[in-house]
Amino acid sequence: MAKEMYKVQIGDEVKLYEEGTTYEEIAREYQHQYEDDIVLVFADGKLQELPRTCKHNCKLKFVTTSSAIGIETYRRSMCLMLVKAIYDVEGHENVRKVRIDFSVSKGYYCTVEGESAVTEAFLKKVKERMLQMVEACIPIKKRTIHTDEAIETFNRYGMYDKERLFRYRRVSKVNLYSINAFEDYYYGYMVPNTSYLKYFELYPYDEGFVIQMPEKKAPKTVPPFEPQHQLFHVLKESAEWGDMMDIKTVGDLNDQITKRDMSEVILVQEALQEKKIADLAEQIANKPSVKFVLVAGPSSSGKTTFSHRLCIQLRALGMNPHPIAVDNYFVNRENTPKDEDGNYDFECLEAIDIELFNQNLADLLEGKEVTLPSFNFKTGKREYNTEPKKLGAQDILVIEGIHCLNDALTYKLSAENKFKIYISALTQLNIDEHNRIATTDGRLLRRMVRDARTRGTSAQQTIAMWPSVRRGEEANIFPYQEEADAMFNSALIYELAVLKQYAEPILFGIDKDCEEYVEVKRLLKFLDYFVGISAEDIPKNSLLREFIGGGCFHV
Repeated sequence: MAKEMYKVQIGDEVKLYEEGTTYEEIAREYQHQYEDDIVLVFADGKLQELPRTCKHNCKLKFVTTSSAIGIETYRRSMCLMLVKAIYDVEGHENVRKVRIDFSVSKGYYCTVEGESAVTEAFLKKVKERMLQMVEACIPIKKRTIHTDEAIETFNRYGMYDKERLFRYRRVSKVNLYSINAFEDYYYGYMVPNTSYLKYFELYPYDEGFVIQMPEKKAPKTVPPFEPQHQLFHVLKESAEWGDMMDIKTVGDLNDQITKRDMSEVILVQEALQEKKIADLAEQIANKPSVKFVLVAGPSSSGKTTFSHRLCIQLRALGMNPHPIAVDNYFVNRENTPKDEDGNYDFECLEAIDIELFNQNLADLLEGKEVTLPSFNFKTGKREYNTEPKKLGAQDILVIEGIHCLNDALTYKLSAENKFKIYISALTQLNIDEHNRIATTDGRLLRRMVRDARTRGTSAQQTIAMWPSVRRGEEANIFPYQEEADAMFNSALIYELAVLKQYAEPILFGIDKDCEEYVEVKRLLKFLDYFVGISAEDIPKNSLLREFIGGGCFHV
């Protein structure tokens, strides 16, 4: 019996394919038209893995590793191959757990609990095994099982983080992926086989190692490993604190929520942050030459609340802090540079009147009285409507802005007069031992909730603008983070369980036909891992209040 033929449209071209033809077979025909590897496909607007087959007339749009979705699929698949290679090299009986801990440089920091230490010789064997799998072109297979069976399966495999995670899943089915006989769970789609996973490098680092992988801007090039020692220390310290509290994964957090008292966890986490802020204030107070505290960090890090809380701690030490926003030094709207699309580029350094900013700060340092500007965002004009300032012996300016770590912003000021703080929400929680939570996801959810509450911005609009926000961070903030005198982690171990209550309704309200729905669907699936909790026990001065409301600061 002849198989049915289906019309498949790719761009402006329509071709006939036999029923059962995989999207991967079709992708191979078109790969020569793309510089980077095709790893997924949109079939009639729905994201699909390449081993899926043609079952009706459809329109296809290929996804390559030069896209955010594509490179994340590559990285996720690489993690599966990495874990498989470690078990192959060491033997399952000698490995208790492989952990994909957090992002470092352009890769992931990983640790191995087992009989052998992570050495260069160990990593050489793991890399050789990974390259053998690439050469062997082993299929990455997928099977769907009932959630109850998944719980039993992961108990049998000794993957107890996953067993715990799935005890809280409401969905009835779970997708498992395998390379040969090794089976695992991953949050998201995979490439079809190991031959796609050519580009990586392994570096020993601290007590584990880093698997370095390409970025979407250069998907076939492994960037050099550039250790970020300060950032790594903060991430490791946060992870160790999570271990100490026995909350390493989402399953652990859910256990805490359902079986114990979350109010104590909230208070302990808030106390830890308050102690960190107090320590920073003491560092600053112990440096009498410091007159300018410069605070920078990516979007939705909680910079404003942090600055208020730091000011309170400085006052407790007898100092007189004055909060200042660099945004008040924007050039007038008509003088703002434009980006390549012809839109005003408010995030570039040239959007700031650097000369005036430096002159004002230098004059204050010399003891002069200065009237500082404010910026009227409605008119796009600078205004002068504040009382003049003069720095006394105990006065100090706490300055917040995205360029504050870049010395080009404060080029007239001596280093001894500055104290630079980098703040970001670096979540210490992972979904399970092999599925990390990207820090950008926590910040995106924070921003989505805050923008919907305070700015009337829909979740769809926030998602649509997020890539642009991220590009600005990559250009203006992350290159300077290691130049900070101190780092502060604003992530709260419990916050995603709280944000779930606020984020889900606005995400469910987004139309399924819109371009952003792929990300909406991913975020809803992500939030489904969490058992939600009320915000009633969260203190009014918490950083989280900046986003969910009900705080004591006017932010």
